[in-house]
Amino acid sequence: MSGIAVSPSNHWHLQTQNTPTKLTNRTINPNPFVQFKNKQNPSNGRHPVLSFAINPSKTQTQQTPISSTSPPPLVVVGSANADIYVEIDRLPMEGETISAKTGQTLAGGKGANQAACGGKLSYPTYFVGQVGDDAHGKLITEALENGGVRLDYLKIVDAAPTGHAVVMLQPDGQNSIIIVGGANMNCWPEPLSEKELQVVRNAGIVLLQREIPDSVNIQVAKAARSAGVPVIMDAGGMDAPFPPELFHFIDIFSPNESELSRLTGIATESFEQITQAVLKCHKMGVKQVLVKLGVKGSALFVEGDEPIKQPVITAAKVLDTTGAGDTFTAAFAVALMGCKSSKESLKFAAAAASLCVQVKGAIPSMPDRKSVLDLLLSL
Repeated sequence: MSGIAVSPSNHWHLQTQNTPTKLTNRTINPNPFVQFKNKQNPSNGRHPVLSFAINPSKTQTQQTPISSTSPPPLVVVGSANADIYVEIDRLPMEGETISAKTGQTLAGGKGANQAACGGKLSYPTYFVGQVGDDAHGKLITEALENGGVRLDYLKIVDAAPTGHAVVMLQPDGQNSIIIVGGANMNCWPEPLSEKELQVVRNAGIVLLQREIPDSVNIQVAKAARSAGVPVIMDAGGMDAPFPPELFHFIDIFSPNESELSRLTGIATESFEQITQAVLKCHKMGVKQVLVKLGVKGSALFVEGDEPIKQPVITAAKVLDTTGAGDTFTAAFAVALMGCKSSKESLKFAAAAASLCVQVKGAIPSMPDRKSVLDLLLSL
């Protein structure tokens, strides 16, 4: 196919170091990145490539140093929120007050979720984002550190509070979310520092979302494109017009059905309608569209090729869908950088998302590598 060109292996195998180390500021050695339309090994002999095995180590995810022998990292630029969960039987009607069964505050935000997923899957992961100098910021920092995420580029800002979200969770696991941007939407340097742009240029894949300013996403996407680094753009976040310029600097656009419909103005109730909406995205400038279809699975559309469909991997019990899309996107990126084909990467991502919805909370629900591989073995 003419889409993502990686060198798939025949076995699920992963080799990583598990020696704990202190985080230090350092420059990552340049790498040749995951190649598009070029079926060469993305390591190019200069970095070992992660692949996945069916006999994963039982060792828990721990932080490891980025060195000349490490694979190019996953770099996530995005939001970090304190998710305030309230469990309710139903959504309140206009003018109505209802009581929640329980309430708790957990770390989340689309960017932090994706970074935590990469870290828990034992892949070297950096998070570039901002939190306030407050209790919520400390909650997020601790959660990311525990997930093995490198926080050299996480800033603590004084002029804005940590972003937060109110997550209204219903008995069937579905949720409705209201976001308060806070530090995610304010106090970003203009332009971004060379240090921040350099880690982007040295990435294997860059993940973006729409819970930070469009101007930041555009700067990051341009820096990645200048260095040949693939960018996956999650459409989730602010409900505002998508900047047309950004389409020309991303490699994979990843909306869910409702986001795809809002963007294109085309209904997405059937697969045929989804296909027409994707064609409109192609005309806007993006060549690959990865659509998350909820209970119907997912589909990767590469311009000029037949779509690759991945059915959902049914969860034993759905407790909370929060973070499932972020888990899917990050796991897909990790698998691609592990030299898996697009089809194999979709299956790996589906397995990770299936595990995610069985646990309450966003970051707390991100599965580790062993759990994902065990599930794939059982299928």
